[in-house]
Amino acid sequence: MAFSPSQNLITVSHNIEQGAEARVYKTSIGTTPILLKYRFNKQYRHPSLDVSLTRARFAGEARALLKCLRSGVNVPCVRMVDAKDGVLGLEWIDGCSVRKLLPGAEPEDDDEQMPIFQSLNDYGTAIDGLMSLIGQEIAKMHLADIIHGDLTTSNMMLRCPARRGLPATLYLIDFGLSYVSSLVEDKAVDLYVLERAFSSTHPESEPMFSSVLEAYEQKMGMEWPVVKRKLDDVRLRGRKRSMVG
Repeated sequence: MAFSPSQNLITVSHNIEQGAEARVYKTSIGTTPILLKYRFNKQYRHPSLDVSLTRARFAGEARALLKCLRSGVNVPCVRMVDAKDGVLGLEWIDGCSVRKLLPGAEPEDDDEQMPIFQSLNDYGTAIDGLMSLIGQEIAKMHLADIIHGDLTTSNMMLRCPARRGLPATLYLIDFGLSYVSSLVEDKAVDLYVLERAFSSTHPESEPMFSSVLEAYEQKMGMEWPVVKRKLDDVRLRGRKRSMVG
């Protein structure tokens, strides 16, 4: 049975991550390294439904990334889209996840694969500077009416600087759950998800998240007060759910 070009590319790629919905590979097209995201078939779904969902999710992820790029948000460039085979090719970001660079996080299985740049000093920044970058990028994304849907420090990367002494660039990654929405509620929930991720992954992170919100507020400008009010509402609902259990 003949393989498609995307399937042939996967067979010569290096598998770097296995998730519940997709496998992630590193490969090259010519001399250019790229990341491949492959949404494999789900045996528990009807085949026609599986194909339909895969195509819809890939199309949504690609649209969100392209809209972010047009709006100046730092996200990986889209290199190829094969919705039929469930393969998305993205720009390879040479760097490290923010999760690994902040204090308090438990080690992951692939932490031994740390790049040469292993501390914030290597990236030309400090924690306050990094929090500012996070707030600015999320604000730019929300101003473009893109909701990430899974904001965590694992879904943010610092790109290695071209040479030591230059500042790194923060990228938002993994837009598999993203969607377009202008609703203030959705933007507030996006922020609340990140706040919860900070508190669960990085103990005593309240000052860090406060710095994220300060930078977010500055970038959002006149839109911040309504988002803040809705964020307070979302927090209150979250606390009530925690109390109820």
